[in-house]
Amino acid sequence: MFYELFVGMRYTRSRKRAQGRNRLVSFTTLVSILGIALGVMTLIVVLSVMNGFQEELRDRTLGVASHIEVESVEGSPVPDWQQVAEYAAQHPEVAATAPYVNEQGMLTHGDAVRGVQVRGILPQPESKVANFDKYMRAGTLDALEPGRFGIILGRDLARSLGAKPGDKLTLIAPQGMVTPAAVVPRVRQFEVVGIFDAGVIQYDAALALIHLTDAQALYRMGDTVSGVRLRLENLFAAPTVSRELAKIILIPDLALRDWTRIHANFFRAVALEKTMMMLFLFLIVGVAAFNVVASLTMTVQEKAADIAILRTLGASPFSVMTIFVIQGSFIGVVGLAAGLAGGLGIAFNLDAVIPALETLFGMTLWDKSIYFISELPSKVLASDVITILTVSFLLTLIAAIYPSWRAACTKPAEALRYE
Repeated sequence: MFYELFVGMRYTRSRKRAQGRNRLVSFTTLVSILGIALGVMTLIVVLSVMNGFQEELRDRTLGVASHIEVESVEGSPVPDWQQVAEYAAQHPEVAATAPYVNEQGMLTHGDAVRGVQVRGILPQPESKVANFDKYMRAGTLDALEPGRFGIILGRDLARSLGAKPGDKLTLIAPQGMVTPAAVVPRVRQFEVVGIFDAGVIQYDAALALIHLTDAQALYRMGDTVSGVRLRLENLFAAPTVSRELAKIILIPDLALRDWTRIHANFFRAVALEKTMMMLFLFLIVGVAAFNVVASLTMTVQEKAADIAILRTLGASPFSVMTIFVIQGSFIGVVGLAAGLAGGLGIAFNLDAVIPALETLFGMTLWDKSIYFISELPSKVLASDVITILTVSFLLTLIAAIYPSWRAACTKPAEALRYE
């Protein structure tokens, strides 16, 4: 063992009988270790939550929305949607297609009135494009039959209307009918045949599903639809597939929008929030690194005589510097190990930690109406953990350089003058 390593490790040990400055140095070292551990643990937990949040929100959103939407450029109905679906299905990445009608409406039940987004669907194709079958809490998509005028509501929407399966609702379409007296809105009674819970507040509180034929009749669309929704084998290939489909679908006045464009601002905001959160939390590690500077500076002052003796015995300034760099590195490694263990422990057991904290403090820490999804997810990425450990260790190493350099500049004669 190199003597620099041996001496550096000896300096990191706390003395049980330490007095005065020795005890203060040991306490400062402990604070430095705890600071690094806290910073690393917080970074791992927060970034894991951000990763899980981003992935869960994306999966739930696309489980109700679609990977690609094909619609008219001017927002007018698409007349020959079967041909559009046939062209799109030629691409090897397209797993399924489904037509849809997308309109606005107003639902009333008793005294409750709610504005809703009405989506007309064909149950069988829709089940291949979206994940409604997984989200159904009552009824099934197959309960939507043409001419029956059944409706499936989001859970929060049904709750706000006070509606349950079997209840009759009134759907008011904004398109009016011209009568001799005046223009009156189109009104149709629907029966609640199902309730879904996607876990995304924007859909659970505002989306209503009806059969495509019923939607076409209510909104006077004939055989046309609002567009065709596509599901891909690889959702991350959506931008590329969208560009390729534009060359395959040889129908004029059609536009293709993939999910990275439809929800671009939202997912960019989530990614930016993760980046900024990482930068802010690294400041915690930076503060802990300043504690390493203080700890090593005090150690250098305390060990001035020992340094002078080592120099007189032939130790080079580089060897003295190496001793204290090793000490600082040891503080960093212990802090990183403790933070890694704590961070992974919390991140992998977050589903138990959050309910325990909510019970302990008697408050709700995760509100679906604020965070869009109902559960706090967590996903630990090896790349994030490696980045956190690497940057934190480098900060600790950089913090150890200046005190170590001061130690290497110690002059033996001056250090031993009053010994």
